[in-house]
This record gives sequence, C-alpha cells and structure tokens, in this order.
Amino acid sequence: MADEVASQIAAGEVVERPASVVKELVENAIDAGATRIAIRVDGAGRRMIEVADDGSGIQPEDLALAVARHATSKLRSAEDLFHIRTLGFRGEALASIGSVSHMTVSSRSRELEIGSRIRVDGGKTLVEEHVGIPAGTAIQVEDLFFNTPARLKFLKKDLTERQQITAFVTRYALAYPSISFRLIMEGSEEFLTMGSGNQREVAAQIYGVDFARQLLEVDFIESQTEIKGFISPISLTRSNRREITFFVNGRWVQDIALTTALLKAYQTYLMVGRYPTAAIFIQLPAEEVDVNVHPAKAEVRFREPDQVFTRMQRAIRRALLAFSPVPQFSPTIWKTALPFQDAGVPTRSDGLLFDTSISDAVLDEDGRAAESAAAQRLGGEIPLLRLVGQIGATYIVAEGPDGLYLIDQHAAHERVLFERLTSERGKIATQQLLQPVMVTLTPDAARLLETSLHALNEYGIDLTEFGANTFRLSSIPALFDRGDPADIVRSVVEDFEEDETPLKNKLEEKIIARVCKRMAVKGGQTLSVEEQKALLHDLENCTSPRTCPHGRPTMIHLSVDLLERQFGRRGSRSL
Repeated sequence: MADEVASQIAAGEVVERPASVVKELVENAIDAGATRIAIRVDGAGRRMIEVADDGSGIQPEDLALAVARHATSKLRSAEDLFHIRTLGFRGEALASIGSVSHMTVSSRSRELEIGSRIRVDGGKTLVEEHVGIPAGTAIQVEDLFFNTPARLKFLKKDLTERQQITAFVTRYALAYPSISFRLIMEGSEEFLTMGSGNQREVAAQIYGVDFARQLLEVDFIESQTEIKGFISPISLTRSNRREITFFVNGRWVQDIALTTALLKAYQTYLMVGRYPTAAIFIQLPAEEVDVNVHPAKAEVRFREPDQVFTRMQRAIRRALLAFSPVPQFSPTIWKTALPFQDAGVPTRSDGLLFDTSISDAVLDEDGRAAESAAAQRLGGEIPLLRLVGQIGATYIVAEGPDGLYLIDQHAAHERVLFERLTSERGKIATQQLLQPVMVTLTPDAARLLETSLHALNEYGIDLTEFGANTFRLSSIPALFDRGDPADIVRSVVEDFEEDETPLKNKLEEKIIARVCKRMAVKGGQTLSVEEQKALLHDLENCTSPRTCPHGRPTMIHLSVDLLERQFGRRGSRSL
C-alpha cells in the first residue's frame, strides 16, 4: 500500500469533520501551555481553519518531525501509556490533517528570535523556511478533504458543521477557564472568554447570565477522586442529553455509564423525558484511567468503574439536596377524603377511595378497548359544547349533543394560538413590552435563531440582534398574555420533545408551532369559568380543532352510546 493511501486511511480515524481538526489543534495548544487560543474558521471549516496559540512553540529542528506520522514528544516508553497526563500522545494528528488538506505550520519557541514554517500538501512536505512570527504556534488548514471527495461529500450542512465547532470550543473554554478562547466564524467573532479562571463567568458566556446564576455547584472529593462542575436545578430541564458534558483528567469524553449515573442521581426529581444541563470535571490518578481506547480519544476506561459511577451519583445527589429545597405538603390536602370515610364509604389500606389497579381503558362487550367513531376523527368540526368544569387543573370537561368531551387545555390552547397567528400573518395585533427583554443564548443557538428572525417578525415578534449572542425582544403578539416573553426566543432554538412530522416541510409554521406550545396555558394551571368558556368557544371556531399543531389529540370523545353500553343500559354485561 502506498504511503499516501495509508495516510488517508489513518486520517479517517482521526479527522472525521472540521470539528475534529479544531479539536486536535486546540488540544495540542493546551498541551503546549497556551494561555490564549484563537480559532478562525471560514466556509464552515471546509475552506480554512486556523488555530493560533501563545504556547511553548516547536523547535526549528523538530518542525519536519512534528508533521511526520507517529512522531510525538509526549511519550518516551511503552510504560508512559499507563500514566498519560497530556491530551495528545499518539503523534497522529498533524500527519493525518496534513494528508487530507493544504496545511501550514508556523512556530517559534519563546527563547528564539525567529520562527520556522513548513507547508504540507496532501501529506507531502513542500517547503520549509524561517519567518518572523510571535512566540507560539499557528496552524492553518486549507481545502480540507480536497483529495478525498467521498469524505467531503458526506459532511453535513454548513450550519451543522459550525455548530459542532462552536460546541467543542465552548466545552473546552468551560473546562479550561484560565485560557482565553476566541472563536471567529466567517469573519465574525462568535465567542470570547477572558481567561480569568472564573468558571461561572465562562458559563455565563455560554448559557447566558440568568441561566449561569442558577447552576448548582458540584464539589466532591473522596479518596483520590475529585468531582467538580455545575448542574442545573430541577426547575431547568432539557428535552435531550446534549447539554450533559463530562471531562476526565481534562479530556472531553462520551461515556454512557457516566451519563446514566448522573441521571440516576436526578431520579424522582425530573419528569420522564426531561434531562438536566451538566458540566462535570473528574480528576483521577492517571494510572486509574485508560485513554488509549480509540484514535479519537473520546472514550476512556476506568480501572474501577463501579467506584467512579457510585461517587459520581453521590456527588450529584449531594449537590441537589444541598441546593434544592424539599417540597413541603400540607396535611389539609387529604381532608377531602374524610367526609366519605365518615359516611361509611370503604377505603383501601393505602387511603385511596377506589381501586386504581383496573385499567382506565374503556371496554366493549368483548372486553376490548373501545373508541367512538368521533374520537377516531382527527380533523373536522366539533359541535357546540357546554362547559361542565375542570379536572386536575389540566382537563376541561364539556357536554355535547353526542356525548362527553375531555379536553386537554394545553393542546387546545396551542391549536387556538397557532390558527390565529397563521391566519393573521402580517397584520397581527402586537403588544409593546414596557421594557425590552434581553435574551442571551449559546453561540450555536444564536446562529440558529438568526435564520429565523424574519419569520418571527412576520408574526408580530419584534426581535433584533443586540450584541454578541444577545437578542432584544421589544413586542409580542397581543395573544400572548401569559408566560415569560423570553420563552418565545428560547422555544425557537431549543430541541423539541414532540414529533414535528406534520410540519416537517413547513419551516415557518414549525417555528410558530413551537412558540405557541411554549406560550399556551399549561397543565396544572387553574382557569376561571370565563377562561374555560372562552377556550371552548375559540376551539369550536378552529378549522382543525381535534389536534394540536404537532398532531397530538386535543380531546377525547365518549359518545352517549358508549356510555350507555358501559353502564349496562343496552344489554352489555355490567363492569
């Protein structure tokens, strides 16, 4: 096999996408003792990536060796593999990157007055020269994957690749708060930290000041295990695990077992399908961790995994108990059952009035789950309804000419808001906020929101850019008389927990549906009789009243015929 082909195959293990290049170069800069790292990206990394640092630099005589395969200054013997304390150690990064790009490495060590430069083109060294440059190293990678078109073809959209780069830089900025990180994308500064050493200050740059202020601090030391970092309180959750980050001995890792340990610590605190935000930094003796598992170095193995996971769970649980108040319940909430007991109504040993072990499904004469024809219709009109009341501060009970309707107030309000906004687009009545609301997002979320500004403005949401990753909300649709206006902004960019298939080809409607979901009345919210009647009336006037914009049912219909059969009034067996 030719050396060129072997280099390209090896590069496939290390350089998967532009973010992989940024990762390898930034980790080399950290190992070199840099206090400032600047990353510049053009064309989402396809056209150009440059990483410059003020680290120790490379000696002129070592420059050619640095871009050769399997050349590293971080290992002296095989024994060193069991005591790795640096982020890089394989000696593959520069050689792999140089084999699939046009790479230029410029470096000067602090004790020299002049630096050196070498250019590598598709794995071949073209030129080596002396240059005048600042102390440190600057590596420029151009035309990534120019000689491997198959890999170039399978890269994602520019937005996705930029998000991957931003996510990596922000993670490492949080892990290394004493290093100043600067990220410039397409000529615009995306992210900047001062290198002050204050981790919460970096968290504010990433998550926004309000979010960072609410993060709970984790500080746990047991034996030779140190676990530090931040976790979100139980009131701040996400719909996926993407904002759960782990660093082991300064290295970002992806470990399912660590994630499981963290989530178990949150067990009973969070609803099903909701996840916390967490940035956890674990320090262990180097010999307790094997980082030589995969070329990308994103996986590690622990010598005593059970012990690490147990300590992780204990550290998170301790932080939650220290900062999260235990809910207090008043005994008066049980008093409603007392009159029934006094009246001789039998109760179970657990205090419940009825046996809830029987399935809630409605059964027909054959014992199968039954559903009325009306309940099977997902669209179409609904009859005029008479309000009966509200159950559990979540469902509205109404009577129609053809039976009983149980209405999910949140899903119904979503539908009402969505149809009003889409039908009145461009002429929506707006409400000026007394004081504009400032919302700071993560860099990648800010870039995503920028693509949606025009659509939001069309629907009466006056949102403009206001500094780095910050947006100014001045007015909102008058329909949104409930909820926090800032939630409108966050709903657009946060990952969504419901199926959006019905709107997958309608980008603007998908955005507005997300906003409506966030601003609609919530389950558990008590509505006055007037508000319940108004919601029923508005739902009756909708063109698709039976589902919310995401396809979830707004109501369950129990026909009079079905009720009569269940109560044995039409010859069915008594249940």
